[in-house]
Amino acid sequence: MQPRARFTAAPLDPQSRLWTLAAAAACLLPLLRQLPIPMALAIATIGAVIVTVTSRRRLPGWLRLLLAVALVGYVLASARFALGRDTACALLAAMLAIKPVELAGVRDARSLLGFALFAPFSTFLLDQGPLSLALGLVGVTLALAALLRVADLESGDIAHAAPPWRRLLGVWRLVAIGLPLALAAFWLFPRIATPLWGVPERALARPGLSDHMSPGEWIDFINDDTPALRVTFFGPTPPTSQMYWRGPVLWNFDGRTWTGSRWLRSLPPPAVTRAARTWDYEMALEPTERRQMVALELPVAAPDGTHLDHDYGLQAPRPLGTLTRWRMQSAAPVAFEPELRPYLHQLALRLPEGYNPRTVALARQWRLEAGDNDAAIVERALAWIRDDFAYTLTTPLLGRHSVDEFLFEQQAGFCEHFSSAFVVLMRAAGIPARVVTGYVGGYRNRYGDYWIVRRSDAHAWAEVWLAGRGWTRVDPTAAVAPERIYDTLADRAGGGGGGLAGLGGLTDRLAAVRDVADWMRRGWNDFVLGFDAARQQKLLQPLGIERLDPRGLIALFAAAATLAIGWMLWLTARAEREGDRLLRAWHRLGARYARLGFARAAHEPAGAWAARVAAARPGSDELQSLSARFAQWRYASLDGRTQGRRELDALVRALRRHRP
Repeated sequence: MQPRARFTAAPLDPQSRLWTLAAAAACLLPLLRQLPIPMALAIATIGAVIVTVTSRRRLPGWLRLLLAVALVGYVLASARFALGRDTACALLAAMLAIKPVELAGVRDARSLLGFALFAPFSTFLLDQGPLSLALGLVGVTLALAALLRVADLESGDIAHAAPPWRRLLGVWRLVAIGLPLALAAFWLFPRIATPLWGVPERALARPGLSDHMSPGEWIDFINDDTPALRVTFFGPTPPTSQMYWRGPVLWNFDGRTWTGSRWLRSLPPPAVTRAARTWDYEMALEPTERRQMVALELPVAAPDGTHLDHDYGLQAPRPLGTLTRWRMQSAAPVAFEPELRPYLHQLALRLPEGYNPRTVALARQWRLEAGDNDAAIVERALAWIRDDFAYTLTTPLLGRHSVDEFLFEQQAGFCEHFSSAFVVLMRAAGIPARVVTGYVGGYRNRYGDYWIVRRSDAHAWAEVWLAGRGWTRVDPTAAVAPERIYDTLADRAGGGGGGLAGLGGLTDRLAAVRDVADWMRRGWNDFVLGFDAARQQKLLQPLGIERLDPRGLIALFAAAATLAIGWMLWLTARAEREGDRLLRAWHRLGARYARLGFARAAHEPAGAWAARVAAARPGSDELQSLSARFAQWRYASLDGRTQGRRELDALVRALRRHRP
């Protein structure tokens, strides 16, 4: 009995190995951009070390298993063992980074490249931006080109393989063949208002407003300079100082953390008397994986598909995992809930026992001195902030009596500290108060004529209830004297008279570049990410077609798909034709004679074939002349390139015109 032959894969040559590793790294890059920076750096470093070590020798199996287990444990621990699509994508990136440990032969290269192609597509589960698309296309192109090289290596044709740039052009040619059909499917295939299925939520939500606030919790949030929403106003625009984007309202305080009242969300909004001016705008919210939304104070009504709670906070029906767009109207309140129900009055005065005794004592003293004048107590607190307090992002962690420490010792902080301490002080003085979170202000993009509200614009302020006026906005952070605003985001970024002082021209140019980049991203959001069923039905409005129903869309898609498939067939047919135009014209001439029964044999020279045709068909002198000119051009050397090119053009035209 013959022993079974052991299968050994063909080894990789150094250049094929380099192509494979470069393609895998390019596919991994867009996915690494979506991971937390420490995790992305760790995965990239491990991948680089593995590539370096395995270039000389292969690691033993037990070490590879130990490395995989350790990396999986690191990713799960970093995600706090919470499962979601971000955790799954991080595990995919980790496995791809250590996959080169098995790279030895052609089969291993094909396995690595096939696995790498999952990475750019997984990136779109986390981000659908233009940069992710561009990096994904680069990775896919290199992966397909590397697969072509591996195929040449396996077939033994590597010595005659096309140069790298020709291989890349071949890949893009394949992409161009299918691109029209893909575009037709994207723009014209009928869309449904809601997806048939969903993808798992993120294990760790993106930075965004939530229904709780603790000391120091917001520092990472307000250091994030990425856009939270973009707003386009139709008609007048409110002053920047009045752009308070209302989010969750916090009622409950346990001595350290403020939280929202869940049962209040089910109550209808209270009565509001509004100012005459109404702001009309469209708001595009970036994804946060949370249901909380914001609106300019105060929204007139909830947009379709959302819920307006008792505090005039907006709630989406599901977590905002993608870009969403909302058309809204808002008007400033003149009298906001002027009649406060007793149980709400008690809730807005509630404080935990045993916390912040100095603040409570001071508030009671102010109450005795002010009598029933609540507004005087509010003004006294704001005057104290103007005189003695400073604004800074550099703050120590507060202890048990956080409000006492802030008001009487530290006297420096940011909006989180000011709003919390102010509301506690008001409640201790017998004034109903609550914390409101959201964003404040915005930045106008000069090119797109819209406003950008960034996550760094996150803000917390207070609302106090005053008789006859109802809930009244009080922003204690804004009361800080300008000369005592120390550590700000602009300072940390090198702006605001900091590191870029004296470089006004450079700062303006950088701001212009940033505006253009955000304007392009907004265009991407409008035409790609925001292209939903409603916009698809209005696709042909510029052509005078007001609305396309599903039947019209299907018919239009069928027509576009037919044209796209025709384009694919035409390009495929062109790929199979002869590249030399002289040979192409000669073969077509031969095909015309073949239809008359005078096909040229594969071994038959041009002159012999023409003589055979002339013997059977008298008067075929022109064919003999053309065959002689053809043989002369193909097999004899010609003097003078310019003259030869002219002769070639004339010969090709003569071959095309000739008919039997």
